[in-house]
Amino acid sequence: MDTLFIIYAALAVYFAISLAVSVFLAKRDDLDMVQKIAQIFLAWFIPYIAAIAIWQFHKSQDRPIKMHSEFGGGPRDSSGAGSDGNH
Repeated sequence: MDTLFIIYAALAVYFAISLAVSVFLAKRDDLDMVQKIAQIFLAWFIPYIAAIAIWQFHKSQDRPIKMHSEFGGGPRDSSGAGSDGNH
């Protein structure tokens, strides 16, 4: 009975992850239709690893890129002295 439970639990996790990643990929605007179909295919037919890897890859692409507000290191010049000439 324990083996059967483990199999059902593994299948349930497989379907839940694959379905969640499929919905996530289908809603993305930055992928064309061929990319969506290919990645959804990978998520379903290479269980667990592909689904999680694809999800992580796209989530990492969603992080905002921080832009520095000024060029250089701030008020110090290259000699290490402050703008008033003192260290």
